[in-house]
Amino acid sequence: MLSVIVPAYNEAQRLPSTLQALRVYLDGAGEEYEDYEVIVVDDGSADATAELAESLTAGWPQLRVIRLPENRGKGASVQAGMLAASGDLRLFTDADLSTPITELAKLRARISGTTTVAIGSRAVADSRVEVHQPGSRELMGRTYNRLLQLLVLRGLHDTQCGFKLFTGEVAIACFTSLRTPRFGFDAEVLLRARRLGWQIAEVGVIWRHAENSRVSPLRDSLGTLLDLLRLWVRRD
Repeated sequence: MLSVIVPAYNEAQRLPSTLQALRVYLDGAGEEYEDYEVIVVDDGSADATAELAESLTAGWPQLRVIRLPENRGKGASVQAGMLAASGDLRLFTDADLSTPITELAKLRARISGTTTVAIGSRAVADSRVEVHQPGSRELMGRTYNRLLQLLVLRGLHDTQCGFKLFTGEVAIACFTSLRTPRFGFDAEVLLRARRLGWQIAEVGVIWRHAENSRVSPLRDSLGTLLDLLRLWVRRD
């Protein structure tokens, strides 16, 4: 069984097309995934994100919606979805589908043996960035990833792409005690997976920058950097 977690904050405009794309792909992938579920985690949205998603559940039994009572951050939303999921494989993907769901097959092919995590990457061979972020955003992203490699996660070139696949066992182990509720959560989860002895496959994927991103370049970049420093200081 496959679980797909979609963290969503004020995504009423983009969510319908995303859910439609997920349903078309997953209903057509029956030979690989005999059963699946899609979990939308509404992160205290101020718009109709939750209501819109809930309106689709009657005609789509594989869809369910979790509502967080207030805005807690992307990490908290992914954590809630991962721990509520029941899939043997658990993917989280951004609500704007910057990485198309069709790229899932690439990640799935890398899960084997001690390789229990596969992450989409924009910075390795076979990746293809079709629509770039503004230059300042790309520069901040590259700077963050270099610091991350230097301090805590050597060998991983892009930890912030919002397209990651975990086995169910690893998802539970890595998300249960999550301390980073916002955008720096990826690094904490991946570091915990490594410390527990699991291998991480970094897989080149297609990626397209989506306009109207929910990421604030200055505020969220500074917050993510502070999260990295906290992670470096902590040893647990």
